[in-house]
Amino acid sequence: MNIKQLFDNKNLVFSFEIFPPKPDYPIETVHDTIEELSVLNPDYISVTYGAGGSVNNNRTCQLSHLIKDKYNIESLAHLTCIGSNKEYIDCVLEELREKGINNILALRGDIGSIGVGEFNNSQELIQYIKQNGDFGVAAACYPEGHIESKKDVDKDVRILKLKEDAGADYFISQLFFDNSYFYNLLDKAEQKGIKAPIQAGIMPVINKKQIERVVSLCGASLPNKFLRIMNKYEYDKLALRDAGIAFALEQIVDLASSGIKGIHLYTMNNPYIAKNITNNIGFILSSINRQRVI
Repeated sequence: MNIKQLFDNKNLVFSFEIFPPKPDYPIETVHDTIEELSVLNPDYISVTYGAGGSVNNNRTCQLSHLIKDKYNIESLAHLTCIGSNKEYIDCVLEELREKGINNILALRGDIGSIGVGEFNNSQELIQYIKQNGDFGVAAACYPEGHIESKKDVDKDVRILKLKEDAGADYFISQLFFDNSYFYNLLDKAEQKGIKAPIQAGIMPVINKKQIERVVSLCGASLPNKFLRIMNKYEYDKLALRDAGIAFALEQIVDLASSGIKGIHLYTMNNPYIAKNITNNIGFILSSINRQRVI
């Protein structure tokens, strides 16, 4: 199934993201996580691009296949193109086809010290995937603007339109902690004529080290309300965990009640987080999706 069909048939799509273990850890270490997430019945589960794997040992593909084949949950395999040539991408696409994986999140990836390769950006990858298989393709978007664009949201929305024109079926946002940024992105996307659904990416932050890493990587803004929580509970692990989940729940309820099309939960491979949030919004999801699809 093309995940785009979920957005066509439901008012609110609810999904999870997991990541493969590091190359020096057995892949089975994440199997229990998938088992626990599966009983929560998400609409789909995405698997981030696992660094260090070869074409013949692609952990993203392996886990995506497990999710779909064993648990009958649609999977979304992340694929980055930076530093890659078309031959490598062809091999990955063929493996995805062989394993029955129909959906790809097409990403450029972090440039770092490696060369660009044959793909300059994600829209080139999106177009290439669409030309070389019957895949559903998702792409990323940035409510506060990509860190490389110096948080220029207008520039990012122009790029978003290029991604849609290249064939992106829907978008998943980078995490954010202030919903006003996401609503601003939706308004600008509508003004630009973007029709593809935009799903809100939400990450419950449960420890100080995690938030420091997140901010350093993507530059997400931290509202005062969030900072007060961090300062109040940073030395109490369990209190900070529950406060972080409560903050994420407040975000989700506001977004869902405002009519957005999807929530993508960055689980950080932590079933406790996913269970807590899913159980707390179960009736909200049911109520929204019982209504006529608009």
